[in-house]
Amino acid sequence: MPADFNWAVGGEAGDGIDSTGKIFAQALSRAGRHVFTSKDFASRIRGGYTAYKIRTSVDRVQSVVNRLDVLIALTPRTIEENREELHDGSVIIYDGERTTMQDAPIPDGVIGLDVPLKRLAEDAGGAIMRNVVALGAACAVTGFPIENLDSALEKRFGAKGQKLVDNNKEAARKGQSYVEDNHDHDFEYDLETTDNDYVLLNGDEAIGMGAIAAGCRYYAGYPITPATDVMEYLKGRIEQYGGHVVQAEDELSAINMALGAARAGARAMTATSGPGIDLMTESFGLVATTETPLVICNVMRSGPSTGMPTKQEQGDLNAMLYGGHGEIPRFVLAPTTIDECFWKTVEAFNLAEKYQLPVYLTADLSLAVTEQTFEPDAFDMDAVEIDRGKLVDEDGLAEWQNEKGQFQPHALTDDGISPRAIPGTDEGAHMTTGLEHDELGRRTEDTDMRIKQVDKRDRKVETAEEREDWEPREFGESDADTLILSWGSNEGAMVEAIDMLADDGIDVRFISVPYIFPRPDLSDAIDDADDVFVVECNNNGQFADLLERDALTRVDRINKYNGVRFTADELAERISGALADAPEVSQ
Repeated sequence: MPADFNWAVGGEAGDGIDSTGKIFAQALSRAGRHVFTSKDFASRIRGGYTAYKIRTSVDRVQSVVNRLDVLIALTPRTIEENREELHDGSVIIYDGERTTMQDAPIPDGVIGLDVPLKRLAEDAGGAIMRNVVALGAACAVTGFPIENLDSALEKRFGAKGQKLVDNNKEAARKGQSYVEDNHDHDFEYDLETTDNDYVLLNGDEAIGMGAIAAGCRYYAGYPITPATDVMEYLKGRIEQYGGHVVQAEDELSAINMALGAARAGARAMTATSGPGIDLMTESFGLVATTETPLVICNVMRSGPSTGMPTKQEQGDLNAMLYGGHGEIPRFVLAPTTIDECFWKTVEAFNLAEKYQLPVYLTADLSLAVTEQTFEPDAFDMDAVEIDRGKLVDEDGLAEWQNEKGQFQPHALTDDGISPRAIPGTDEGAHMTTGLEHDELGRRTEDTDMRIKQVDKRDRKVETAEEREDWEPREFGESDADTLILSWGSNEGAMVEAIDMLADDGIDVRFISVPYIFPRPDLSDAIDDADDVFVVECNNNGQFADLLERDALTRVDRINKYNGVRFTADELAERISGALADAPEVSQ
């Protein structure tokens, strides 16, 4: 039996694929198994191929792989889409009574289990439960205790009444019994359970949870794939802490509302994807010029324009680094794992207020929609530290008033960081404009003051580079001749690829970078390596361009931009192939 087990359900959009996968993922995690999921869904409400894949093991898993052990196929296309991942001994569960599936193309060596999903579901109370019948059949194939499925069904349908819960439990058992009574196969799968207790969540949910923990009390956003789940998570939760979620009419309104809340003293954020970042760029400059702390979450997807809204890509890096008219200091943080989405969100809020700058917190579709299991203490709220920077009250205002007793919100300072007073602070009345301004915030065209204010704002980044820890994360062999560099969601796949490469006698050093700007100086690491590869999900190699500029040397690129994330075995194969093709370097 393989060390891990890979399961998938596929069909058309509107077939309940996502809820089916979520139920099984929850059941596995509640049974003490680690889970890592992957979703493939079309950019429409109904129609178009949709799939939900789960990789599970008693050990931690951090990536998907190109192997499927059990596939629930609701359409013939599901089989065709996954044919390359099936192997001898794989099992396909399908409903041969459906007209479209009567001649299902079962590949050689694969076990086809014809289960009357719809008929059994109707016997249990309704055809809509056919996917749950399939889950019961999967329990029979894998030896997975169906009682663990019960708890996930209760969580999913409990709010709709006990009768619906009971009907779904019955549907699952009908699927299990049908396989046991009608199919005589010696299945090679046996899903072990443990007593461990895991938290299951995706990257968008981790960002929302991190925002609440960081003290965010105002969120304004407009629904856009794949960032909408940040807002969905916050709605109904942030209110419990005195916060508010506002759905704006568009992305420009969203950032302006968040800007207003931040000016009023609240920790505020907005979240969007590439098209929304384009619309927010005008106000982005206003955020920076007024020195307002604001967190802008960009969950990237395939572009340009509408692109492929439900597909993976890391193509917005240049937009976040350079977008905006004029020169705008900013920070760009890129979590590399789902749990780091939580911690980097907390850090983003602290950086925003400490340096009074806009902070891009960037994830991508793979991080956003992937669900993974974690130990509960991975999100230790007691370890969250909140730093509000140079926030002054009535007792600290005197230091920042001029000879007339006027508060100076844009005072020229050695570190570039001015004092900040929340509106309503006694003796702290002030103004700020998007025009260039003096220390009082009043507009000015004085050439000397213009230079001083621009330099002051830029000094914040220099100060942050000196004060903060911008170190990357490192894996593999530190003295290996081959160096792999990457950012964002590629980390998990690359970490697992390291072991696969080691099995083939290839040692690599892997550096995963969560800080895009400011970023660590990786010049020495690049100089020390014989072969350097930069892994990223875009065509032009935007991160590779940055590293080449920093190190003043060329690097090789491993790019992917077909809308699908990297897998561990794919990365191992591409890296070993690139090394085999590399010319010999004379010593």
